[in-house]
Amino acid sequence: MELIRIRGVDKQYKNGVTALCNLDLSIKKGDFVFVIGASGSGKSTLIKLLHREEKPNKGKIIIGGIDVAKLRNSKVYKLRRKLGVVFQDYKLLPKLTVYENVAFALEIFGLSSNEVRTKTIKALELVGLKNKAKQYPDQLSGGEQQRVAIARAIVNGPKLLLCDEPTGNLDPRTSMGIMKVLDVINKMGTTVIMATHDKQIVDKMKKRVVLLDEGKLVKDFEKGTYDNEID
Repeated sequence: MELIRIRGVDKQYKNGVTALCNLDLSIKKGDFVFVIGASGSGKSTLIKLLHREEKPNKGKIIIGGIDVAKLRNSKVYKLRRKLGVVFQDYKLLPKLTVYENVAFALEIFGLSSNEVRTKTIKALELVGLKNKAKQYPDQLSGGEQQRVAIARAIVNGPKLLLCDEPTGNLDPRTSMGIMKVLDVINKMGTTVIMATHDKQIVDKMKKRVVLLDEGKLVKDFEKGTYDNEID
């Protein structure tokens, strides 16, 4: 079943840069999709459009029946309850513990303290950090901090997880550990879309690969590698 439908999407920034041009893309529920391409190809812009950090100049973006492009600013929270986002730079709150960083994502929705605790512990177990719950971000490695960020993104059971270069600051071994976590989350039913330029990860995972070039979709392989997309 289709989760995301993108039709005829253009995105041009105020400085005149065209980030996406007439983009058409469909993504099914449960897919794991790598979005690859050179710097400036439109990868991050696509992620921003999907969680409504940016709006397209033209075209439709439908996620789970919601027309994201037409969504009023006051209703954006309804979309963001259904998805999680993981960034390259973690965006953890330094004065909160690991547990508090993850729980915070639930508390803003007004859940009961029992529900917050149950879901937070479950998310930390899933990313292998239950034993680090009382530590602070600066006591963790980069890979552990990214795992906390993933736990925070999935703690509310989103249907969609967006990842923008989540392994960009990590060494290859740590990166593969992060990918194993994302693969488990995907196999539990969450659709994952990941913008990346990490050739090793794309080649090893053998998931669907979408190549952008100067804002245009130029290739789409069901089980691709970095090289068969770029060639």
